Amino acid sequence: MTSDRNRDVVRRVWRSFSTRDKDLIAPFFTRDAEWLAPPGNATAVSLGGTHHMVGRDAIVHFLTVDFPRMFVADVAVDFRGFHADGDVVVVEETMRATLANGNAYLNDYCFVFVLRDGLIHRVREYMDTARGQRMVFGVAAGE
Repeated sequence: MTSDRNRDVVRRVWRSFSTRDKDLIAPFFTRDAEWLAPPGNATAVSLGGTHHMVGRDAIVHFLTVDFPRMFVADVAVDFRGFHADGDVVVVEETMRATLANGNAYLNDYCFVFVLRDGLIHRVREYMDTARGQRMVFGVAAGE
């Protein structure tokens, strides 16, 4: 697929995320998709989950069940860019939300999507993990 088509797939998957509808989200991922975030990130720790989700079902469960348990209100994403080169699409964004503990959440992210046959096969997620720790737990890891 072309860079433009892959960029469009990733834009459409972001729109599907906001629905929290597994039937709309699942078709965007390969059956063996992976989602990798930094080990020990505040979201995974807080939810008692993993930083490395393997399989479409695990990813969809996180997006539709676990994510809304942590980010409970006012979720908003400000996109800074969608950059595509062949099967790789990079998304830069800032996410705001209200956490389950009542704290405000604001963090910058970079996602690297790798597509295979027009579907998302791998996501690598990067964020400011120390900032996330402070907002979720009140301190940065190691403090």
